Amino acid sequence: MVPTTTSEPASETSAVTTPPRRAGVLIALLGALTAIAPLATDMYVPGFPEMGRALHASDSAVQLSMTSFLAGLVIGQLLIGPLSDRLGRRRLLVSGTALFAVLSLVCAFAPTIEMLIAARFLEGVAGAAGMVLARAVLTDRFHGPELPRYFSLLTMVLSVAPVIAPVVGGGLLSAGGWRATFVALALFGVLLFLAVLPGVPESLPPERRHQGGVAGSFHAMGRLLGHRAFLGCTLTLAFAAAALFACIAGSSFVFQEVYDTSAGLYSLVFAVNACGMLLAGAVFGVLSRRLTMGTLLSASVAVAVAAVLVQVLLLVTVGGSLAGTWVTLFFAAFGIGGIFPASMSLGQSLGREASGAASALLGGIQFLFGALASPLVGAFGTSSAMPMAATMLGSLICAALCLVFLVRPWRAQEQSRQRGAHA
Repeated sequence: MVPTTTSEPASETSAVTTPPRRAGVLIALLGALTAIAPLATDMYVPGFPEMGRALHASDSAVQLSMTSFLAGLVIGQLLIGPLSDRLGRRRLLVSGTALFAVLSLVCAFAPTIEMLIAARFLEGVAGAAGMVLARAVLTDRFHGPELPRYFSLLTMVLSVAPVIAPVVGGGLLSAGGWRATFVALALFGVLLFLAVLPGVPESLPPERRHQGGVAGSFHAMGRLLGHRAFLGCTLTLAFAAAALFACIAGSSFVFQEVYDTSAGLYSLVFAVNACGMLLAGAVFGVLSRRLTMGTLLSASVAVAVAAVLVQVLLLVTVGGSLAGTWVTLFFAAFGIGGIFPASMSLGQSLGREASGAASALLGGIQFLFGALASPLVGAFGTSSAMPMAATMLGSLICAALCLVFLVRPWRAQEQSRQRGAHA
């Protein structure tokens, strides 16, 4: 099937309607499913030193457990999304949450670092079901102005989870050691499993599923990537994610080593900047009722690029400062917080006829670019804020170029067609 190519791609007849009273419960549950990745990554980071001592592993081996989880998350999304277009959402979602709980327990009792790394990869594959299918279910159930508004709520969840996760992880570490973190993740998986059973009915009825077999479901990914605007949305989101991951990877060194702040003050900086994304999600939800996705996406990219450009100029001219870096990163986070829901909702709407495959590409490539960008900051050194700022600026300029040369020409063509149809 070819992606929808209307200026408002979401068709009211193509989405399964959800009663307003149930919508709130469904959105809350989908938000919890999208929190799997930040919780499973950020909660156990405080336990890295203890984990290395307990498993007699080097720092790099312990960090590899994070890399393996992210790899599983990317591969899992790229596999599960297209499969759900053929098999339906519910059975894969139920299976994924159950396996996530089981594999988290395997991680908790892993006797060696090698087993932990392998279990973390499989845990990432299982956890990917919640993330990729949450977006697909959202696209199945909602349309029109509701879709971007609900995507903004998912972005807000993703903004809050990384702030809460290290605090919870630190408490669990103090109470029960690093293994307690994975026991908590297993309990979270069990709760999700029990909530999904009654809370997420099948959103893709058999008559709307791909009929060309499993191979046909994966072929849909190729057709989506051949759609200029969908590719533009995917790459815009991916480069924005690269900028965000570069910020996360570099900000700890910048604030604690370059600006000599305490761990407590850095936690405050991180929390405030996460609130920038949270605020963007709230503002986006309101503006999405009045402005088009193209306008909101363009404005969000402009804000993010401008903020990081100011940061680079400050570093070049006056050497940068704690206050200047903090403020510019807050506005960069605000801009990125708008890019995420705008590009996701527009991309999912364009790929509504294969929303599982669309969700897989949007999510999988996003995490892939983020994982590739994170090491760049350290590779160029951490003695100043410039490597972080330069990586962020380069990523965001690429996002802007994708928007200008891939998404905007398509939007202009569609608007021209609409004007011709009404003439």
